[in-house]
Amino acid sequence: MTGYRLCVSVRLVALTLAALGGTLLAESAAAQYTLTSQLSKEARDRMYSEVADEVAAMERHGNLLRKVALLTQPTVVHIDATKATDGFGRKSVEEAGSGVIVEYKEKTYVLTNRHVVKHAALDNIRIKLSTGQVIAPTRVWADAETDIAIMAVECPQLVPARLGDSNKVDIGDFVLAVGSPFGLSHSVTYGIISAKGRRDLQLGVEGVKYQAFIQTDAAINPGNSGGPLVNLRGEVIGLNTAIASSSGGNEGIGFTIPINIAMFVGGQLIEQGSVIRAMLGVQLDSQFDAALARELGLPHRVGARISQVNPNTAAEEAGLRPGDVILSFDSVQIEDDLHLVNQVKMTPVGKTVDIVLFRGGQATQVQATVRAEGS
Repeated sequence: MTGYRLCVSVRLVALTLAALGGTLLAESAAAQYTLTSQLSKEARDRMYSEVADEVAAMERHGNLLRKVALLTQPTVVHIDATKATDGFGRKSVEEAGSGVIVEYKEKTYVLTNRHVVKHAALDNIRIKLSTGQVIAPTRVWADAETDIAIMAVECPQLVPARLGDSNKVDIGDFVLAVGSPFGLSHSVTYGIISAKGRRDLQLGVEGVKYQAFIQTDAAINPGNSGGPLVNLRGEVIGLNTAIASSSGGNEGIGFTIPINIAMFVGGQLIEQGSVIRAMLGVQLDSQFDAALARELGLPHRVGARISQVNPNTAAEEAGLRPGDVILSFDSVQIEDDLHLVNQVKMTPVGKTVDIVLFRGGQATQVQATVRAEGS
């Protein structure tokens, strides 16, 4: 009974406060109405002028968004892919998604997610341009480990997107997501960058092995997959790929593959037909934790600790040793083991990179030339 009474008491207090608050608001509004109604015409004109100045700033921002949307529109495509399903009867299903037109070595391609076109034959993929024209790809390359696909197309009217540098994206940056949510082509939503470097997400049955997602609260829904995330300069900074949702729809948590990674993968697919990934040649210490980091002299758990250096590898050649903690790889601060693996795998084979190590209580820098996996 005590509990019920307490609950009722709280409710009565809340109702009383709400009623009091409503009275105060009403009195305030009435006072304000009386005040503004007594203003002279000159004073009211000044107030209108102040409002116009403030609205003008908001309208300039809105005009910027409209320009970015207009610039982006012809670079975005709607994709329909008909696929045969496994099982009795071999039924077909239609996958709808988005894509963005990109230029690579003076040729135009359509960049999208692999899961949009996976298992679809060339003649079962339809690419609808902003003009309404429907074209088909002449070839499709895909990489399952990053969920990237790039399609060769033959169409002289294609308008390629301007690409930004996803390494320069900051949390809080304003962005637009463009695509075909639920088949509604060229839909535009607005939001910010919520986080960077999201990894270890469980995405589908096959998953995405190498992850470094940009997180955004711009509305992303089924059908947005493969469409661009665009900054306020009109530059594509990512490829919208996945959402975190309990309902299947947008809940303000979307994930985007950085455009630098997407184009790195796309370029290798075009050049070689597959992605040749780099290898450093170390085994990492899975037991490296905050306590061990402090024992080594680090203020907290950061980087990736080497437990073994493999012979005849880039790591051995660079002089890396067991016990070294890799703090930075190719000018990117390393957070943990998975982060280091992602950075190495997204580095072009043969590139010489700077590595900052923590060894013997102090930081030291070495250089390593990464090699292809298995070499």
